[in-house]
Amino acid sequence: MSVELPLWRALAGYRVLTMVYAILLFAFTPDDFERPWVAFAFLTVLAIWTLATLPQVSNATRCTKRFLGVDLTIALTGILITPLADVDAPHVDGPTLPSIWTAGSVLAFAIKGGWRWAGFASSLVAVANIVERAEPSRDTFHNVLLVWVASIAIGYVVEVARASERTLARALEIEAVTRERERLARDIHDGVLQVLAMVQRRGTALGGEAAELGRMAGEQEIALRTLVSRGLVPVTRPGAAEARGSGGATAAGGAATAEYVLGGEDYDESAHECDVRSLLARYAGPQVTLSEPGAPVQLPALAAAELTAAVGAALDNVRRHAGADANAWILVEDWTDEVIVTVRDDGPGIPEGRLAQAEGEGRLGVAQSIRGRLRDLGGTAELLSVPGQGTEVELKVPRQR
Repeated sequence: MSVELPLWRALAGYRVLTMVYAILLFAFTPDDFERPWVAFAFLTVLAIWTLATLPQVSNATRCTKRFLGVDLTIALTGILITPLADVDAPHVDGPTLPSIWTAGSVLAFAIKGGWRWAGFASSLVAVANIVERAEPSRDTFHNVLLVWVASIAIGYVVEVARASERTLARALEIEAVTRERERLARDIHDGVLQVLAMVQRRGTALGGEAAELGRMAGEQEIALRTLVSRGLVPVTRPGAAEARGSGGATAAGGAATAEYVLGGEDYDESAHECDVRSLLARYAGPQVTLSEPGAPVQLPALAAAELTAAVGAALDNVRRHAGADANAWILVEDWTDEVIVTVRDDGPGIPEGRLAQAEGEGRLGVAQSIRGRLRDLGGTAELLSVPGQGTEVELKVPRQR
């Protein structure tokens, strides 16, 4: 909801209440007017105008410049014809015919155009009040100054609120774009970059023409990692659903993506739940031991898919950095408020500072494929590694309540 909407609603209510107040002032003191028919005619026009223009005082779009001009003209006219209805009005500090309804007209200028418009409208009202009083008193100047200062202050606050709203909208847009870039970076890392890295390794091992293909694949991998790390991956659909399609890889051949886990079904991701155990079962093998609870571990489909993909990325790191002979263990824990999956290996561990160096080189396996996924789910990914004693990755996903 726009920050201005409550102000427009409050103004509409203010105009109706002050219209009733002006009518009651006349109704309770009709004998004070030498020409009551003038007051009656003006207040009738005022009541019809106020009630008929309630839709206009609902938002900035409907409150046009023409409406503001007519509204202010009615207020000024009411002030200036007050002596016609009450001959003694210029000599006493009594209310004008529109009374405090006039302030609503000035406030409409303030909300619509900010403090400059408010200053313009309140200045005209001030002049009209001074002209209406044959002998302006200190109270007259006090009231004029009060309306002038209050309207300008409200107009300034409205401008600040609008600027803050625009800044917030821009920040949310940037956040959405950033999250989509991170998602694309994860997908690229789990798919294209893994394949290029594999082609490079296999080509180097085979030699001959395959070695040249491996070299070219390695060059493309470096170029693509640079684009990903600099945020140059194109973004076409911020906030789009992340888990559609098919394809993927096993623990032996790369990390499974969210598309592979969901299998391309067309269902409501927020309502559908998946058993995390069945999704992680594909990673179990001779060198990967899976330990899980006896009961199903249910999570929303998208959360389960992203958690499984993060586990796949962790296992792929084991395969790539700990060697083909390394063993890994997956432990699934089902708690009341969260699901915890721990991936541990018996590899050589990660040297200190290696993760920061890898991220700087555009290797975002831990930063995006693991931590980025868990962060988007409101969870955490903690990595503990001791050189020579293996690595442990703890993934926590909160349950949605």
